[in-house]
Amino acid sequence: MSLKPAPKDTSGQPVTRETMLAVGRRTFQIEAEALTRAGEALDESFLDAVELILAAKGRVCVTGIGKSGHIARKIAATLASTGTPAQFVHAAEASHGDLGMIGPGDVILALSNSGETSELADIVGYGVDHGIPIIALTGNAASTLARAARVAIVMPSMQEACPNGLAPTTSTTAMAAYGDALAMAAMTAKRATPADFRRYHPGGRLGARLQRVRDLMHTGDALPIIGPDTAMRDAILTISNKGFGVAIVLDPATSAFGIITDGDMRRHIEILWHSRAADIASPSPVTIDPDSSVEGAARLMSERKITCLVVVDEQRQVVGLLQMHDCIRAGVTIE
Repeated sequence: MSLKPAPKDTSGQPVTRETMLAVGRRTFQIEAEALTRAGEALDESFLDAVELILAAKGRVCVTGIGKSGHIARKIAATLASTGTPAQFVHAAEASHGDLGMIGPGDVILALSNSGETSELADIVGYGVDHGIPIIALTGNAASTLARAARVAIVMPSMQEACPNGLAPTTSTTAMAAYGDALAMAAMTAKRATPADFRRYHPGGRLGARLQRVRDLMHTGDALPIIGPDTAMRDAILTISNKGFGVAIVLDPATSAFGIITDGDMRRHIEILWHSRAADIASPSPVTIDPDSSVEGAARLMSERKITCLVVVDEQRQVVGLLQMHDCIRAGVTIE
């Protein structure tokens, strides 16, 4: 097997694998230390920025250029996904018509480490001229951007992880962390719940895990419900026809219910063909509320080593049935 030639440093000497590993570890160390300092340096400006975001009647318009622009796009997505309306506005495109994306009630969150990025001039000027509050996220307290902003979050001085000190590395990592901090603070202030989060993530595995039991449960005529006096011969036909592998034994007079599983039938095999459903059923099946999370339901089934749950409402009325297969098809698995 052939190997690619080892990279060489400026002296022309090959760079060893050990050197590259050391550089990787050094990058993590530099950025981790910078994030720690940045977190410790959070002050009133951070709180003022959160209050501006919460007070906005429109959207948080996040902008930047270059690497800061990529981070700005990510921050806008994080804000939007956690309940704060937001959009990314490309700083260069803003000068060619996209300023129309920003309107009364909005807040501008502008990212620039130097605070002197020329491409931000038009969008910052637009905000100042139209009374749109600007939050600056910058590493330069004396910069034009910081002076123009209603609130300036100034990042502490930090060493870039780039060996030449040129490529934005530590500073952009810090910007992303500041954006996450703003989003989490706003989310907490709004008392956002997992149900709120689910509304913004209806697709994918994450959305599946946040679905409620009522979204997946079987209801109505699909349920394998029989009466307590049903002969087991007929009960077995219901179990087979409905396809759940169980039957719910429900007494309409008292609303009491039990469940018949394969295990129940095996335990009573000697009397099975001469019995009623009530004689075979387990009287206290494991139940769950329809508003419980699907992930919680799957975990409960895994812990109890069962394959289905009877879904009951606040009055302990049977309203549905949920199978482990339903959770798996929705993309929920318990490790």
